Amino acid sequence: MFRKIKIAALSALMGLGTLAAAPATAQADGVYFSFGGRDARGGVYIVDRDRHDRRPPRRFASCSPRDAVEKAYRMGLRNVRVTRANRNTIRVTGRTRFDRASIVFARAPRCPVIRTN
Repeated sequence: MFRKIKIAALSALMGLGTLAAAPATAQADGVYFSFGGRDARGGVYIVDRDRHDRRPPRRFASCSPRDAVEKAYRMGLRNVRVTRANRNTIRVTGRTRFDRASIVFARAPRCPVIRTN
């Protein structure tokens, strides 16, 4: 009887250990398996691609003029430039396919749009 309880406890412990290790492997961007090949080595290579990003992610940071320009460009404006910036808003102007346009962003995280002209 004691042996069955010991086996059940050990298997439960191993199962919980496996569940605890699962998120750590899910964070990896690429997992590569290499067995054999020219140098006859076996192994598992886990590559983290986050360090190759252009800019590190910024969480809970206010909107900068650079962020506002990038968002306006993604929204379809070309030749984008900052025309006015104060402590609450950032005004960005540029050109659409037809005429000039301006967008006013708030200085909140993720640059919410306040007004478009």
